[in-house]
Amino acid sequence: MLAPHPDDETLGAAALIAQTARAGRLAGLIYLTDGSGSHEIASGRSGKLVISRKREAATALRRLTGSRRQPPLHLDWKDAAPAQPGHPAFDRATRRLTALCRRWQVDALAVTASHESHCDHQAAAQLAYAVGQWARGRLVVAEYVVWSKAPDSRTHRKLRTAPMLRGQRRHALAAHRSQLTASHGPGFRLPASHRAMPASDVLYLRRAK
Repeated sequence: MLAPHPDDETLGAAALIAQTARAGRLAGLIYLTDGSGSHEIASGRSGKLVISRKREAATALRRLTGSRRQPPLHLDWKDAAPAQPGHPAFDRATRRLTALCRRWQVDALAVTASHESHCDHQAAAQLAYAVGQWARGRLVVAEYVVWSKAPDSRTHRKLRTAPMLRGQRRHALAAHRSQLTASHGPGFRLPASHRAMPASDVLYLRRAK
């Protein structure tokens, strides 16, 4: 699974993570950015926030999987400044993810929907589809939404996961304290509308043209 920022995994695909972990089919979780753009931090002093967000991500994943055996990986792109397709950094990330997918024998990759408004979410989708092209049909890319509405049913078909245990998603989200409280000063706060989350996730697969 590929998530743009720590907390997107819980908001958009927590049920998928829990379901695949129970089935022994969760290959891993990878974050695109370092998460440093969520707060007003003085130039050159974002290290504490980055460390906190990585720690929160590991805790959330543990609460979703019930295990410490699969700590998340981080590509550490600068938050809100994604590399574009064709840029050397984008190409390096594509090769690295492709190699990881081969090593882990990944046959499906979940990622934020390509029509999401945030640039990092769009970049994550671009990266996932680039990896899918390198896999030459051996990798399915499934999209999940965090901030946007569902994609058009004429272009995507949907799959629904099994429901999560009661309270499990909320418990995982609570790990992301930096996004919920003033622990790091002024900055992003997850709106209340996104704290009430469904028990299941919906994934969207592009229809063949």
